[in-house]
Amino acid sequence: MMFMSFVLFVLLCWAFAHFYLSGPSLAQYDQTLNVPQNHERRASPEHSDVIKQLQKLTQGSGTGSRLSRMRAAMDSIGDSADLQDITLTTVNTPDVKGEWVVAENSDPNRRLLYIHGGAFMSGSPLSHRTITTKYARLLGVSVFAVDYRMLPEHGRLDCLADCQDAYRYVLDNGPEQSGAPAQLLVSGDSAGGNLALVVTAWARDQGLRKADGVIAIAPATDNTFSSPTLQKNAGTDPLLGPTLGKMIKLPRAVLLYFSWISTRLHPADTRVSPIHGDLSALPPMLIHASEAEMLLGDARRYTNKANAQGSSVKLETWNHMVHVWHVFEPDLPEAKQAFDHIAKFVENLPATATAPVPEDLHSAQS
Repeated sequence: MMFMSFVLFVLLCWAFAHFYLSGPSLAQYDQTLNVPQNHERRASPEHSDVIKQLQKLTQGSGTGSRLSRMRAAMDSIGDSADLQDITLTTVNTPDVKGEWVVAENSDPNRRLLYIHGGAFMSGSPLSHRTITTKYARLLGVSVFAVDYRMLPEHGRLDCLADCQDAYRYVLDNGPEQSGAPAQLLVSGDSAGGNLALVVTAWARDQGLRKADGVIAIAPATDNTFSSPTLQKNAGTDPLLGPTLGKMIKLPRAVLLYFSWISTRLHPADTRVSPIHGDLSALPPMLIHASEAEMLLGDARRYTNKANAQGSSVKLETWNHMVHVWHVFEPDLPEAKQAFDHIAKFVENLPATATAPVPEDLHSAQS
């Protein structure tokens, strides 16, 4: 009798996960896209150096807890950022924390909100300075890198609330004075890409001024763990594979319960899974992903669904690359190439939606 009760309990738990927590199927958006692919036969020699650097960082040497070591390792990536001609200004108000990253050619009225990645648990404006300084120089924009609250000290909705407050902040404030921007861009990577996509849809729904363009680098879009590349690419993703790759071997029902309990939200809730929301009437978007990474399917599905619902979303992929390879600019040639594509995307945004692009944008790409 006790055994039968246990079996019934397990079956009920499985049925609840399968029919309720899993959310709507996204399989219809798995078709391969005819997207620009940067498929060199081999990755650059510098990419091997990046892999070795990542392996050292993920070994977690040093003192303190594993989380503190992970955060220190992430921040150490930003130590290599070239700060020559860059002005950093800290913002620390009751509502918004972060830093302005301004280059000599940055226009204070052209602003970019940057949301860093790090699995919602690590990362900071410091860890991603190689990206934010590149944006400031290359695009001639003033970059605000938000320093949002993170797990496990805070909840996922706290992460989101801080990014929403940062969005409102850059709508009204520049690095020098208050006022509306002539152009507003939003960007984020990985977990930050997730938050960037959620904030973009939230701004549309709130009736706020929409961003003029969005750049999402390897974004996580689906908290239901349904993408086929999560398992398919676990062995080819040197950054996410050793951790997320092990986790994804668990039964999907277990992963769904983990998602539900850890976020206190349904796994398909649009506040954690932007792909499950309304993807119509979004700003023009550019998404970058690696063909070798576990989150490729998240990017592909989001792009397919958004375009099916009438939004203009472009996906570009690179072969072989590590997850968010952009952070290794200028040492990695493929990172420079990716940023050149981003510059072209910004340059080609609809004229009605942007301020004039600085004349030196082309020279900044060189």
